[in-house]
Amino acid sequence: MGSKGINHYIEAAQRSAIWHKDYLKEMKKCRFDTIAVHGIYSMQEALDFNQGSIIEPVYMATSQSYRDSDEMEAALSYQIPTWCYSRIANPTIYYLEGVLAMLESYGSDVDASCIATSSGMAAIQTAVDQFLLPDHENPSKPVNFVASTQVYGGTFQQFAVRKHQERGIEWRKVINSDDLKEWESLIDDNTRFLYGEMPSNPGQAFFDLKKVIELGHKHGIPVIVDSTVATPALMRPLCLGADIVVQSVTKTLATSGFGIVGAVIARKNIVSKVGSPEMKADFCMYAKTLPNRDNGPNLSPMNAIMAINDIRTLRSRVDMQSRSTMTIAKYLSSHKHIEQVDYLGLESHPLHQLASEYLWLADSEHDEQYGKKVNRYGHLMSFHVKGGAQAARDVFDGLQRIWRATDLGRIKSVATIPSISTHSQQGEEGRKLAGIPANLIRLCVGAEHPDDIIADLEQALSVLDGKTIKSSAPEYSAGGASSATLRR
Repeated sequence: MGSKGINHYIEAAQRSAIWHKDYLKEMKKCRFDTIAVHGIYSMQEALDFNQGSIIEPVYMATSQSYRDSDEMEAALSYQIPTWCYSRIANPTIYYLEGVLAMLESYGSDVDASCIATSSGMAAIQTAVDQFLLPDHENPSKPVNFVASTQVYGGTFQQFAVRKHQERGIEWRKVINSDDLKEWESLIDDNTRFLYGEMPSNPGQAFFDLKKVIELGHKHGIPVIVDSTVATPALMRPLCLGADIVVQSVTKTLATSGFGIVGAVIARKNIVSKVGSPEMKADFCMYAKTLPNRDNGPNLSPMNAIMAINDIRTLRSRVDMQSRSTMTIAKYLSSHKHIEQVDYLGLESHPLHQLASEYLWLADSEHDEQYGKKVNRYGHLMSFHVKGGAQAARDVFDGLQRIWRATDLGRIKSVATIPSISTHSQQGEEGRKLAGIPANLIRLCVGAEHPDDIIADLEQALSVLDGKTIKSSAPEYSAGGASSATLRR
């Protein structure tokens, strides 16, 4: 068989890229729900390459075969699209990345790309490490970044320990994230990025994102937003001017809880004082083909397809769970054993008005049920139990339908006590900075009827009246066969 030459494959890839670009342009005209359902998987691709499968196939393979040496050379030099090895790329993962990029840029002309990772923590590392390279020309100037302290416990540890303590990269902490002057006071010539989580987990911190973006760009540095709790169904930071969005897809996006997935979604041509032109032009493609290729925080195809299937119903789920959470927050706010409820949807919350400027249910104005833009505030809330840490533990132990677990975004309601779980490692001082007292219970409201969640909270809170709650759990609950053995 004669050689076709590298140009044969490059020209074929160029024709394919033109067709694919036109297809994506048409898909971007569709409504949010249509994009969530179909993503970037086309009927033509299904018929030409995937036996007509209407659902994205799972490519459970480590690598791709090539027709000849010319195609391999073109692929491995990144001159044509390839999934040469699943540590770098995989078709199923590409489908996930495509739908997330389209949803995060929905309703705008933002051109975005995405890189999926093995977890939300890997996504954060992927998003920030590219900016934290040492300044060899000015070694006396330590690299720093500015980020809010009101972040997920794992994020706090990555910033405080992995970055600050171990690598000497200074984390300049924003204590009051809604204070723009505090953000600006911490920026200098060697600040590499601004980072915030909104709404924050679990304290519901929020800030004026547009003003923080303006501030970052004034200083020539990117703004990175963890939007895990909101998801693109409620807020799309890229459309507001942010450079990079981090998603722990594990959570609300992949609501079933079957797999762990992370993602970084970035606009093309980000703002940055450091990094190569290639990195700034397409941050996610750069990360995929170079640093993440070498570091290997790759995602499995099976976890990717499970996330894709959950994403198809994102908007309707977030709407339902948000409405239920509002009902439950109102119930708890008037309960005699609750001293404070943190939920941005409550008008009593000091950041309610600000959050209302940003958190909108996608396409609600085109929804027959609403016919106008409506605010939704997500499924995550927290409440402070009167009586201190032990009272909170007593209430928590009394839950019978709400699951006790360090998880959120599930289709089932889940609760935890962050001070002894998700934020325990950052210590008492770190929890004070993040606003997490020992009597705070985080509640992630699922898809159950809110009446049943309220009933469970009511009976759990009744323990503070001196009533005895009969647990529905067996004496031993280690799980599976081992617990059955113990019960014998």
